[in-house]
Amino acid sequence: MQRVFIEEIAKYQGQEVLLRGWLVGRRSKGKIHFLQLRDGSGFIQATAFKGELTEEDFELADHLPQETSLEAWGVVRADSRAPGGFELALRGLKVVARPSQEYPITPKEHGVDFLMDHRHLYLRHRRAWAVLRVRDEIERAIHDFFHQRGFLRLDAPILTPNAVEGTTDLFEVDLFDGEKAYLSQSGQLYAEAGAMAFGKVYTFGPTFRAERSKTRRHLLEFWMVEPEVAFMTHAENLALQEELVAYLAGRVLEEKKLELEMLERDTTVLQTTAQGHFPRITYTQAVERINRLAQEKPELGLAPLAWGDDFGAPHEAALTLGFDRPVFVEKYPAAIKAFYMQPDPEDPRLVLNADLLAPEGVGEIIGGSERIHDPELLRQKIREHNLPEAVFDWYMDLRLYGTVPHAGFGLGLERTVRWICGIEHIREAIPFPRMYTRMRP
Repeated sequence: MQRVFIEEIAKYQGQEVLLRGWLVGRRSKGKIHFLQLRDGSGFIQATAFKGELTEEDFELADHLPQETSLEAWGVVRADSRAPGGFELALRGLKVVARPSQEYPITPKEHGVDFLMDHRHLYLRHRRAWAVLRVRDEIERAIHDFFHQRGFLRLDAPILTPNAVEGTTDLFEVDLFDGEKAYLSQSGQLYAEAGAMAFGKVYTFGPTFRAERSKTRRHLLEFWMVEPEVAFMTHAENLALQEELVAYLAGRVLEEKKLELEMLERDTTVLQTTAQGHFPRITYTQAVERINRLAQEKPELGLAPLAWGDDFGAPHEAALTLGFDRPVFVEKYPAAIKAFYMQPDPEDPRLVLNADLLAPEGVGEIIGGSERIHDPELLRQKIREHNLPEAVFDWYMDLRLYGTVPHAGFGLGLERTVRWICGIEHIREAIPFPRMYTRMRP
């Protein structure tokens, strides 16, 4: 018999095959036992008919505890009623190992804290399994997207001597002889160095924010993909972001239909996203829109904004109302943005930046900008933000030796996974979430 995986079971219709996996659950109906099996690649129902396997194996099939590891062999049959369209007609079973005690995650309802405490086991279950397979597809799609377009993958350091966007939410690390370092907030500054060497690069790795936040949008440790391109303008930057997000939505729709079905995801917004053509509004228009919504829809609970205020999560969610795909909000006030953003030549109060807001209440998934390329202006901005000039000397060098206009952005992987999967909390979008209130398992 050939050992096969559940995800490829359709290729073996009518053949006898061997599966190796675990028992998810079981039930009996007269002379038939129904076993729900998983093998890491998928889930399948195995049916044990009395008389089609030995009496010993038939009796065994009715007494296996949840999460027993086993070998099961039988004939692959098409069945439109079965999840995935196929089932295994059992011919035999072999137990590899029984659980030494009762498995803690039972079919009954469990609270969020319980499931997070048992995250190492909950990864085996359908919802977490589906989410993390979508995450894997998105990660591979990101690499494919950039490699197809000639980008170089550049690995940025995790230990850095300085902050990228202020020092209030940094994790400090003690090095040697009293020297300090910080866990990286972003690979952007190093990606800029890479862009000046290779033309177009992207970094992809973990980043850290020491925020004492308990919202469903925040993690202490998360993953970012950050492309940077020499000679790229603000407009070209937005076009690249749109192309990437449309590609990711289309890729998941094409490759992860089963997982989206398991998550009961309404894919309408993903289908429109895959078409591109994202609407764009300015920061000023966004403030006007929020204040109008605050009056017209008090049930949204929106606090009115003055020009120059930054957006909170409720504001971002409200801004996506009425849009059937992500929307760009561009040209924010310089005073509320990072020091490295290029001023808008038409209005120096503004910068050439944009946030891409995902619909359905998710909010920002991308932040990006054209970067300042003039060395004197960059030095002035570093001083205005009270940042230590000494640690940015190498960053200044990028402007002193052949400076060019350039731009880039950062896409938050977990926020993107959360949106594409249609899940409520970002903690589900990463295998082992690190949060203000949780560091285990």
